[in-house]
Amino acid sequence: MRIGVIAVQGDVSEHIGAFKKTLEEYKIKGDVIPIRRPGLISGCDLISIPGGESTTIGRLLRREGVDAEIKSHAKAGKPIFATCAGLILLSKNVGDDRVCSLGLMDAWVERNAFGRQSDSFQVPLEVKGVDGPFEAVFIRAPAITKVDDAVEVLARYDKYIVAARQGRLYAFAFHPELTQDNRIHRMILSEELYGSI
Repeated sequence: MRIGVIAVQGDVSEHIGAFKKTLEEYKIKGDVIPIRRPGLISGCDLISIPGGESTTIGRLLRREGVDAEIKSHAKAGKPIFATCAGLILLSKNVGDDRVCSLGLMDAWVERNAFGRQSDSFQVPLEVKGVDGPFEAVFIRAPAITKVDDAVEVLARYDKYIVAARQGRLYAFAFHPELTQDNRIHRMILSEELYGSI
């Protein structure tokens, strides 16, 4: 398995580290590579879009032509794992013209739904496919306010959807990569390798 982490901006090293740890722990053969330029995504089995600044990441992806490759990856039925800003970029309805959305998931998003950076928090969440509560880290996080029927809700917090899945697109408003708990990474790799959560 080859996992590509979009590395133009954001918490890239944390995503790379979390996937490497999960592969090693569960003895899955594979490697994890950063993606900063076109030409690498076609060789990846799974792509991860990290948190960061959604306007910046979207603009850089478009400028480099990586956005078209991500769309082709999704169109080919290959999985994408997105957190925080990545969730915003995946969604079709962002409500902000400054964001160069990939428009792949049938979801409506509210940016900074839980406030500013200073309003960051951690809370135990029930996440479908994960046994027991997961300590979710929210940092200037977005949230999903509405989804179409094609989207499966994986977790809610307060009045919002904070984790969702549409086919092989996985989107999380929080940051699983910032904890030592790799159950969400394991869940996605297990689903992709073995076909069931």
